[in-house]
Amino acid sequence: MSELTHKATRAAFGLAIDQTIKHVNKDRQKGLLEIVNLSERFLGDDYAPETYENIRKMIQDPDNKWMHYVNRALDEVHPNVIKMSALNLGFEAAFRGTKVIREMRKVHDCSIPWLILMDPTSACNLHCTGCWAAEYGHKLNLTYEDLDRIITQGKELGVYFYMYTGGEPLVRKKDIIRICEKHNDCAFHAFTNGTLVDEEFCADMQRVGNLSLSISLEGFEEVNDLRRGDGVFDKVMDAMDLLKASGQIFGTSICYTSKNIETVTSDEFLDMIIEKGCRFTWYFHYMPVGNNAVPALLPTKEQREYMYHRVREIRSSTGGKEIFAMDFQNDGEFVGGCIAGGRNYCHINANGDVEPCVFIHYSGANIKEVSLLEALKQPLFMAYRDGQPFNKNHLRPCPMLENPELLMDMVAKTGAKSTDLESPESVGHLCGKCREYADQWQDTADELWSHTPVKKRRYENYKGWKPGD
Repeated sequence: MSELTHKATRAAFGLAIDQTIKHVNKDRQKGLLEIVNLSERFLGDDYAPETYENIRKMIQDPDNKWMHYVNRALDEVHPNVIKMSALNLGFEAAFRGTKVIREMRKVHDCSIPWLILMDPTSACNLHCTGCWAAEYGHKLNLTYEDLDRIITQGKELGVYFYMYTGGEPLVRKKDIIRICEKHNDCAFHAFTNGTLVDEEFCADMQRVGNLSLSISLEGFEEVNDLRRGDGVFDKVMDAMDLLKASGQIFGTSICYTSKNIETVTSDEFLDMIIEKGCRFTWYFHYMPVGNNAVPALLPTKEQREYMYHRVREIRSSTGGKEIFAMDFQNDGEFVGGCIAGGRNYCHINANGDVEPCVFIHYSGANIKEVSLLEALKQPLFMAYRDGQPFNKNHLRPCPMLENPELLMDMVAKTGAKSTDLESPESVGHLCGKCREYADQWQDTADELWSHTPVKKRRYENYKGWKPGD
């Protein structure tokens, strides 16, 4: 797609969204059906015809759970946030960006990610017990110019979705808004502790429309504040109220452990965050990263199996809850296993080290010394590409947690170095903490996988590997 054609198509898409939003307020079902028709015209054969037909059937069923979810969002989310989300996350990232990325992977013979996760800073206004980000120790920053350069280079490769973590990214919230303004064709998302959200920031978010948030939460007040500090839970609740009042799209980011897994998936907890305005909840499996990590916090195989079933129950079409739940470790079957190493995402820490994953603190390239494309071609990333999928059972996707011998081999062969500047951890020490867990999970994972229909769906890596080969 030429630049002129791209601009014309984006403008047409934007105009159609404006018209659709007007129709949604007058005749909601008609407006939503127009969105589906519009998407089918622009996305072409990216999705099967039955996908669009199933969505149309859902829209025409007023009792459908997900229609209740959509209607609640349309009632509560600001129109500019809706429009910019559809334009940037939908048209730019999912449609146009995906097509460019696929072509760039062939041109450059390396993995090109769909999204890039960056740490604007290692600084944080909290000091949470066991936080992996705190392992970096130093008060490091990616400058505004660093962030701008990464995004500019990323867009040339088709990357239009960028996430922030840290540290606490909202320590740099003025720069984050500046980036949203300059790159107003990109979608941005920040993982935050929520304590720095205020009315001024919410007004800025509403104005730019292309920034969403995930707020970290570990449970109810007692458990959450034990780890994060007295009063943090109440500050998070206040932040959610402000975000909901200003019509933002936001959700929660939850690390589940052997200690909190039942609480953060309970009906009571989910009802609370839904009432506060959360649209989604990311569940992250505890990873024993860092020399001071506590392997006892790893879920048992019984707890992980519970999580596998519970997340599917939460987001099921009938029953469950009106919130979209995602669990990266147990949803590998939907994305073909591990997505790190640039296959679909990578991580750039506050020192500029380009890492395969936010939990894999090894690298052979720094973005302050090389281009983004050069970083994506570093030996460790190429080893990831050669090894993916690391396991044909996508319920055992990770080269660290479920297949620790593979990460050890890749780091050793590529000469990647630890990026932890405070307390470097050897890959042998890291993977040694995962060996027992991997062995215990294997039989349960294999049994679950044997009954999983999703594995029959098409998946190819660059080598043309498909399930069953």
